[in-house]
Amino acid sequence: MFLRRTGLCLLRSSRETVPLVRRQLATAATAPHSKLEDFRTGETDPANHNKSHLSRFYTIPVDVRKQIFAYGGLPKTFERQTKTFNENCLMVRQPAVELIGYLKRTDFRKPVNRFVLYGKDGVGKSLILAHMLHYGYSQEFVLVHVPWVANWMKRAKETALSSTHEGCLDLPLDGAAWLVHFKHQNAKLLTKLDLKVSREYVWSKRETTPAGSPILELVEHGINRAKFSCDAIAALLQELREQSTEGKLRTMVVIDGFNAFFHPHTRILMENKVRATPEKLTLTKPFLDITSHGWSNGVCILAVDRMALTEDRMESDLPLYQLRREGFEHLDPFVPVRVDNYSEEEYYSCVQYYLNRKWIQTTADGFDKELEFLSGRNPYKLMQLCASV
Repeated sequence: MFLRRTGLCLLRSSRETVPLVRRQLATAATAPHSKLEDFRTGETDPANHNKSHLSRFYTIPVDVRKQIFAYGGLPKTFERQTKTFNENCLMVRQPAVELIGYLKRTDFRKPVNRFVLYGKDGVGKSLILAHMLHYGYSQEFVLVHVPWVANWMKRAKETALSSTHEGCLDLPLDGAAWLVHFKHQNAKLLTKLDLKVSREYVWSKRETTPAGSPILELVEHGINRAKFSCDAIAALLQELREQSTEGKLRTMVVIDGFNAFFHPHTRILMENKVRATPEKLTLTKPFLDITSHGWSNGVCILAVDRMALTEDRMESDLPLYQLRREGFEHLDPFVPVRVDNYSEEEYYSCVQYYLNRKWIQTTADGFDKELEFLSGRNPYKLMQLCASV
């Protein structure tokens, strides 16, 4: 018995009675193609996903994937896998269905609800966020999406002294890159909504954005003049908060690694060679403002992750430990949503998918039980075990 594309040798299993789903998996290599379709759902609109679709994979249309995830939002290992499989499929999981249910029952006239995803490493928090981004896109929310906050704190492309906030640092190239991401996700919707800026923004003696200009001009200015990108982001997020509250649009804030905003130190050095704290970065405050409760007609879906911390990773994955006291109080009250390892049904659905894509093959019973034991049904570990060598 063996797994194709890995160096993992599998031991023979006992001849005990195997449940029906395991017998289907053990004979999948020779079974008709139709036998493998139980793990899929044809419902591609995330707004329609409910408990009847749990543990099944749905396909994100190519054009939607290019618009939402062209500049980030999917883990790199998952992206490599989707290129190999030549399709972008996400599993419909309980936390996503739970969040969709909450949003359908939300009164958006009230202050924004904040949802915090948490769980152990590799359980799929980022893919739940990707599912929610697709939902927000399908429901015409303006997306304010940060794929991974820790990239700003650990691997800033460039730093510069802020001209508007004394003693703070701008991340001009990272700010411009985020504005490109925002524009790519939302340009069509913003054009349709025809949003205008509510006030004049003065960037220098010769550069201004007049009141009444299309909001995309604000975005374009930050992209074309990276020097002002962080200030442009602050102005943009303020406009979105105010105009959402006025009922002109609905905004969905999705941030992965949100707890990095509250870590004591970044890896960025100030002029005096002391490591900067997150509040010394001008990108921090706008995203903390838009995740506060002082506006309406929107929603914040955030994920906390041990990997987002620069150092001193907490043993506990609970929000109180990951956010520390400051971050917890910033979000309180919020709705915690736990993401766990695959359930038994989810695990076998994932293995069926890998078999269907011919990513793994088998010639005897028991391979699925050994994969289950080795991975602990952790989605990331399972993906790594089945990855090519």
